[in-house]
Amino acid sequence: MQFGIFTVSDITQDPTTGRTPSEAERIQATLTIATHAEEVGLDVFALGEHHNPPFWSSSPTTTLAYIAGRTRTLQLSTATTLITTNDPVKLAEDYAMLQHVSGGRADLMLGRGNTGPVYPWFGKDIRQGLPIAIESYELLHRLWREDVVDWEGTFRTPLQGFTATPRPLDGVPPFVWHGSIRTPEVAEQAAFYGDGFFANHIFWPASHTQRMIALYRQRYEHHGHGTAAQAIVGLGGQVFMRKNSQDAVNEFRPYFDNAPVYGHGPSMEDFTQQTPLTVGSPQEVIDRTLGFRDYVGDYQRQLWLIDHAGLPLKTVLEQLDLLGEEVVPVLRREFAKDRPADVPDAPTHAALVKAKYGDGEPRQATPKANRGDNLTMGSPYQDAPSETVGASTGSAFGPAATRTAGAR
Repeated sequence: MQFGIFTVSDITQDPTTGRTPSEAERIQATLTIATHAEEVGLDVFALGEHHNPPFWSSSPTTTLAYIAGRTRTLQLSTATTLITTNDPVKLAEDYAMLQHVSGGRADLMLGRGNTGPVYPWFGKDIRQGLPIAIESYELLHRLWREDVVDWEGTFRTPLQGFTATPRPLDGVPPFVWHGSIRTPEVAEQAAFYGDGFFANHIFWPASHTQRMIALYRQRYEHHGHGTAAQAIVGLGGQVFMRKNSQDAVNEFRPYFDNAPVYGHGPSMEDFTQQTPLTVGSPQEVIDRTLGFRDYVGDYQRQLWLIDHAGLPLKTVLEQLDLLGEEVVPVLRREFAKDRPADVPDAPTHAALVKAKYGDGEPRQATPKANRGDNLTMGSPYQDAPSETVGASTGSAFGPAATRTAGAR
């Protein structure tokens, strides 16, 4: 199981000092947070995407590539990548490139986003958000699996004889999580492709998350990717800790009360009771997190939000220290207990390569001589595997990955 953190890249006034950091300061702080996550033994750092103040992360791949150069083991992901307003061609190329420069330590979480004005900024209609997401991912999925793509849809110009470059590292696309708070169609999309489903799990009660994941698991099995228990599930979470529980409550209260999303609304006590937000001691975070398994089953990835609402960098780094020293080691042990042997581990590039090639050598894409106009006949690669033309939809990970490898 993987443990990590995610950030939405907000730049928020600290309510205890009245000070708001600059964009430059917040960006540098986030880089420090990411590298410290690896230092304390966490597995994953995920970065959101926004195109409006007060957020700074408009280009996640740029930031994650830089973090890749400063880390060695940290898995790099997104939270989320906007499948609705980004061009699938650019996504295919940018995230394949991130795969290469990170040595395979990259995956991504796709989502529609919840900032309405972004759609017209990128020439899209928010009323078509769900159809855009479905069509865009169908194209992205093909671009990573087929060397040459002919495609025509509703929401972008057609493609003829198009090759996305570079090809995915080792001929294996980045693993995709489909992230959602409330949209069952996203759970269905994840299940259809055999991809992962990530439930944000922050603002809604446990009963809602339980229903969303149950739907995803049921549909994952329906589409033939494995049993419901073998579906790939990730959860978000939100914590604030101090050694003493009451100290955590007292310190976090002004940040909660003034947070942009839920501030000036329910009390912190009501919110922690009704949602997975945990404010207290490390042991309380351990107990609460272990309880997630009671209603979602065994799952593969747990990410926490710890740097929001104006919290200063020093405080965030202290949260990381507590996660790394007191929380995650216990969770690793406890989640491993009684975990069924047929439940897959969290997907990694090495595992995906093994599932596709077994003990064979993975693909190393080598271009033929051509004019560079993407209009050559057939594949422009010397090593083109036959399955890249007309590749079938199949599970990206899990039991069906080996079963369908020959067709993909």
